[in-house]
Amino acid sequence: MRTEERITLAMAELLRKQGYAATGVNQLARAADAPTGSIYHHFKGGKRDVAAAALRSSGAAYIQLLPLLLDPHDDLVTGIEAAFAAAADDMRDTGWANMCPVGTVTGEVADTEPLLREVAGEVMGGWVEEGTRYLAGRGLPEPAARSAMYALLTALEGAFILARGLRSTDPFAAAGRSVAAYVASLVEQAADAPHAEAAPSAPGTAPA
Repeated sequence: MRTEERITLAMAELLRKQGYAATGVNQLARAADAPTGSIYHHFKGGKRDVAAAALRSSGAAYIQLLPLLLDPHDDLVTGIEAAFAAAADDMRDTGWANMCPVGTVTGEVADTEPLLREVAGEVMGGWVEEGTRYLAGRGLPEPAARSAMYALLTALEGAFILARGLRSTDPFAAAGRSVAAYVASLVEQAADAPHAEAAPSAPGTAPA
């Protein structure tokens, strides 16, 4: 692995566990097994630029989990509950440390580090777009797919915070059930829509 990649990966891990402010350049260098000077060689803006790269790379990796977790399930609703259950198990098994670095940094520095907030917003926007395309490919109309993706991301990020604070997987279970129920309603609406369009007009009414 190249030095630049090691630095980015180490930063993503530190952001996930302890956030941006608590992460120093010397700690990052040790975690990446790289000289401190190499950080500034590869990232002219130092810690901030490394963090931006880490958010982009981890964000791109995280959205790939959506098809990875949902593709094995023919039923989208069942797949969503299973995905939340998997996230709960992963967080518990990592000692409640497996937070999303994008959400962690956004909550921490949105008002103090405009560049990182913009990068986090870019990553989240990409999640919404890619997730919307995926869910649309699974049969949801585009507006419903977008709404479902917002609900999924909001519930998941909230579950990370509550689970870490409470040391409990219950937030993931509740969030998974709620999002699954919402998506089930969207699936049902999508299934009913063609029938509604094909229904004949009532007697005495003009076609729309």
